Amino acid sequence: MFDRDRWQEIFHTLKKNKLRTFMTAFGVFWGIFMLIIMLGSGAGLENGVSSGMGNFATNSVFVWTQRTTMPYKGFPRGRSFFFRNDDIEALRNNIPEIKYLAPKIQGWSSGDGTNNTMRKDKTGAFSIMGEYPDWNKIDPMNIVEGRFLNELDIEQKRKVAVIGTRVRDVLFEPDENPVGEYIKIQGIYFQVVGVFVPLNTNISFGGEKEQSIYIPLTTLQRTYNYGDIVGWFSITSRDDVPASVVEEKVLSFMAARHTVHPDDKEAFGHFNLEEEFNQMKGLFNGIAGLIWIVGIGTLIAGVIGISNIMLVIVKERTKEIGIQRALGASPLQIMSQIITESVFLTSIAGYFGLVAGVGFVELINYLLIKFGTDNEMFQRPEVDFQVAILSLLILILSGAVAGLIPARRAIRIKPIDALRDE
Repeated sequence: MFDRDRWQEIFHTLKKNKLRTFMTAFGVFWGIFMLIIMLGSGAGLENGVSSGMGNFATNSVFVWTQRTTMPYKGFPRGRSFFFRNDDIEALRNNIPEIKYLAPKIQGWSSGDGTNNTMRKDKTGAFSIMGEYPDWNKIDPMNIVEGRFLNELDIEQKRKVAVIGTRVRDVLFEPDENPVGEYIKIQGIYFQVVGVFVPLNTNISFGGEKEQSIYIPLTTLQRTYNYGDIVGWFSITSRDDVPASVVEEKVLSFMAARHTVHPDDKEAFGHFNLEEEFNQMKGLFNGIAGLIWIVGIGTLIAGVIGISNIMLVIVKERTKEIGIQRALGASPLQIMSQIITESVFLTSIAGYFGLVAGVGFVELINYLLIKFGTDNEMFQRPEVDFQVAILSLLILILSGAVAGLIPARRAIRIKPIDALRDE
């Protein structure tokens, strides 16, 4: 039940010690405020890095060939070898843990500086990539016009191309629809069937994606005399299989197919994106843990201040407590009064700190969006609702703990001694 006299007495006591009360409450306010700010900043950092990956399949492995470093079955060390088209079906048929398989080959890079593509009187230097349709499942992109490559393009070795937005801007007029038009790549005409915008900007092969042109791998092989060579494989494991399992099986299988010593660790280059992604998640978990340690440490400092001021309040109310005890108040009732006051002071200060912290984080997010200053390293700072609730629970618990020592001191006051106190 609401006891008006009781709460008026609490306010009166706090008012008598208003400077000390303010400084103590400010310590709690600042502790929760900084905790929320740090949590929001940590979330913004994680969002920035994660958004840069778009919807890239993080359970992916990339494998390519290098020179051998060990002789094996009559072959000398230092031998060069290549993946071939028949390796594609061999992998699909022998490693059931593979979900998506995208063989790739790079014809030219935009970084070469040589104009390799033209349309009418416009030219540009772009990355020319031979692809399979599964690449759009491993690294999804937004097809803004037309379509991506399909299986018929691969089977029929069609001269079709999917271009990035930068390619479109360079080779076509602003109001021109490039789908259905032709571009010339190294002297060979290709029909544009799609235009894409990359969703992932952190992982790139052969240059900026906006400056890339994707053509069927089989078409690139035949048109530009690559034979049946495959540059490298992009592989995604099934959802229930770790990428490391697929990686190990692919390396062992391809070593046997290409007569490579089983212990030759340098014959294949490989990159496990899942391992890198897990390391990144571990880093952000560590940052979050550090934030909680620092934030709770700051809160503890505020809680100690609350406990100190409650000790002062108990000292000033010694006579009052003695009268209550003389009139029959139980130790539990005395303790509940002191702890209630402590929780009240802590909760009020913490609530305002929480509101101020969330408001500040939202203000930063608003300013980042309004002025377009968010980037790949920091985006959408935010505070999870569950974290806010957890913070409030910590505040209530902290207030109870802060009042425990003063409350225990209060119940040790003997009524006769309290009445003599001046």
